[in-house]
Amino acid sequence: MANQNGTTSPDLREAFLGVYSVLKSELLNDTAFEWTDDSRQWVERMLDYNVPGGKLNRGLSVIDSYKLLKEGKELTEDEVFLASALGWCIEWLQAYFLVHDDIMDNSQTRRGQPCWFLLPKVGLIALNDGIILRNHIARILKKHFREKPYYVDLIDLFNEVEFQTASGQMIDLITTLEGEKDLSKYSLQLHRRIVQYKTGYYSFYLPVACALLMAGENLDNHVAVRNVLIDMGIYFQVQDDYLDCFGDPEKIGKIGTDIEDFKCSWLVVKALECCNEEQKKILFEHYGKADAADVAKVKAIYNDIDLKGVFAEYENKSYERLTSSIEAHPSKAVQAVLKSFLGKIYKRQK
Repeated sequence: MANQNGTTSPDLREAFLGVYSVLKSELLNDTAFEWTDDSRQWVERMLDYNVPGGKLNRGLSVIDSYKLLKEGKELTEDEVFLASALGWCIEWLQAYFLVHDDIMDNSQTRRGQPCWFLLPKVGLIALNDGIILRNHIARILKKHFREKPYYVDLIDLFNEVEFQTASGQMIDLITTLEGEKDLSKYSLQLHRRIVQYKTGYYSFYLPVACALLMAGENLDNHVAVRNVLIDMGIYFQVQDDYLDCFGDPEKIGKIGTDIEDFKCSWLVVKALECCNEEQKKILFEHYGKADAADVAKVKAIYNDIDLKGVFAEYENKSYERLTSSIEAHPSKAVQAVLKSFLGKIYKRQK
């Protein structure tokens, strides 16, 4: 059971990990393809390397949300399995995005290990692996949800969210194009658009939408829920931008490079809003440079204008705004789902 601050009970987590093994075994024995030992071994290694390694927040959120929507009724084994299968579909989607993202960004590490495409035998085969990961979602949905009344809605949902995420990634990529580094095009509005599409839909809306469909709900009746979740996704990304610069690398598991990468980060957008002409000049000159001295100059300005304080104020205001949006929702069960999400991310350190 998800308790008030939104953590998942150990037995549900166990059950969730058990479902991964079942789904993997089904996929490795999919009769639509004639398997060889080599191909089966490749896909198994690829799955184990890329799918289950993260925090599993998105996947576990489907079970947590479904449980809350059922208002404390004990879930049947079948319900736990199906909610877990949908949760894993989201983790598969995430793996597909990340495998491709790491190639596009030329990243070195992911979740504390080398990126998949950097492994000696992998290289650009990783592009095809990403396509296979994406196709696995359709195979899982077909096998387990084909007869459900909400099957078409699930397919539509995954297709639409994938389109929104890829489009968000596109805005992000074309905004940070090499020869076109221009800080003056960065604004809160652009930041919001990138985050809403690149992260918000698949990380926040998708898990709850899956749970709503399983509970027999029509997503057209839940536009307000989607809007609150997208808002939460934006708040989550602002925290991420903050932690990239001010977080403890030990806690967040990575060393932030948003300044070097010329990212449209909430911090730089806010800094441009708050600083004087002299400081603005320094930001324009040093933002997006790989040298540690340049990064230090940017961080010094962040400190001079007390961005930590600006963020703390943003965090409190966001929490209040989100809480009142949630409490305006007519259904107590839906409120519980949304509050559990907010509880997981409010004032997080990693």
